[in-house]
Amino acid sequence: MPLTYGRAQMFIGEMGCWLVIVAFTLYRRLVPQPTPLFAGGYQEVNSDDSTEVEAEDEIGRTSSAQELADPVIKPLVPNADERTPLVGWKVFLLAMPACCDIAGTTLMNVGLLFVAASIYQMTRGALILFVGLFSVIFLRRRIFLYQWSALFIVVAGVAIVGLAGAIAPNPQAQPAPPVPPPVKELSALSVREAAEQLKTAAVDSGALKTILGVIMIAGAQIFTATQFVLEEWILEHYALEPLKVVGWEGTFGLLVTLIGMIILHLAVGRTDAGRNGYFDVREGWREVTQNRAIAVTSILIMISIGGFNYFGLSITRSVSATARSIIDTCRTLFIWIVSLGLGWESFKWLQIVGFALLVYGTFLFNDIVRPPLKACVVRRRPEPLLEEEPIEHS
Repeated sequence: MPLTYGRAQMFIGEMGCWLVIVAFTLYRRLVPQPTPLFAGGYQEVNSDDSTEVEAEDEIGRTSSAQELADPVIKPLVPNADERTPLVGWKVFLLAMPACCDIAGTTLMNVGLLFVAASIYQMTRGALILFVGLFSVIFLRRRIFLYQWSALFIVVAGVAIVGLAGAIAPNPQAQPAPPVPPPVKELSALSVREAAEQLKTAAVDSGALKTILGVIMIAGAQIFTATQFVLEEWILEHYALEPLKVVGWEGTFGLLVTLIGMIILHLAVGRTDAGRNGYFDVREGWREVTQNRAIAVTSILIMISIGGFNYFGLSITRSVSATARSIIDTCRTLFIWIVSLGLGWESFKWLQIVGFALLVYGTFLFNDIVRPPLKACVVRRRPEPLLEEEPIEHS
């Protein structure tokens, strides 16, 4: 399938969030809403002190919609009423993380063509460090020493998992050995032809491809980290529902992808060298429409990506972009478990060590476990307790 079709699937899946928003809007209009008595609980109406009633009404009007909303519909309310609504031309701010998403995923997929999956996994672990660094520089976040240690522990865990795959690769993933050419063909080659072949083999060597792939994958982590930090900055300064954020990013991303698909098809895909290649739109459309397995898989990928980006934005909104990148790295553990169950992966003890470091670093960063050294424990000032008034008995 052409490379551009994968990007289009990704953003179509994100645009699927608009279907959820439309369905919720119709539900709110067609289904009668509960009365204020049951929606907000009992409130005293016959009060002699009108000032207190007005103060309570003012507090109710200024309360965050997120706190008053049903947890089921919490993703469909803005993150804070006092923030500036993201409307008008400001919506185009979401085109920036969408473009970073395009650049990051494209570079990662192209880089994967030049390196083994284990090297890809180890290089991808740099995302956590880039997100933490950008959060400190651009968002003025404060990351403590033990949290930086947790980030490096997670990166080390990811590297060990990839190293295990490089030391003992899966037999299922091993390519067939190349067939050597006949002796007659070798003897018939001239010295000049032999030199040309050696030069070509040196240029196309695995080392050069690996270096190029690692550079592309590392560059992709910079774009992905920029996307995470931009999304956190937008959610911090503007009020917008997370589902709408995903929907708008999918809309802008699909527009940019379609423009790129047309340009690449006209420039490369329709040529003799590019026909049936990565940029041939006609060939991609033929594969999707005529191969049922590809069509079903494409639909499942769209649904998966829509949910993946929504949950990722929810974590960014509630915690931080750095926490999102760490939790995102932990999905490698679940992929490994599923691969073991399906027989796609062989068991390696070294991977257990890597995943243990991965989980420990995640727990340490999110304050689920305490740092091993007392010097790393952050001493927070205790908050003063509220003054209690004496209880009057009638």
